[in-house]
Amino acid sequence: IYEEFKGTGNMELILDRSISEQRLYPAINLAASGTRKEDLLMDVAECKTVIALRRRLLNMKPAVQIKQLLAALERFETNEQLVSG
Repeated sequence: IYEEFKGTGNMELILDRSISEQRLYPAINLAASGTRKEDLLMDVAECKTVIALRRRLLNMKPAVQIKQLLAALERFETNEQLVSG
């Protein structure tokens, strides 16, 4: 059933056991997770910021990616403030 519906959704969220074993939550594999047509969900500036953030994070190990993303999220009150650059 999974294979039948794979590719029909707008978003895939992939969890990573190696991250959860380090007690880091959410244990999301950022490299494997994503949203299709995210450019339709954000304006151009926000989309550029998200792409730059993702590229920077993807050069790190998965657990470090989550730590860095959580640290960035803690510096801002809202997600909009984070991606508005």
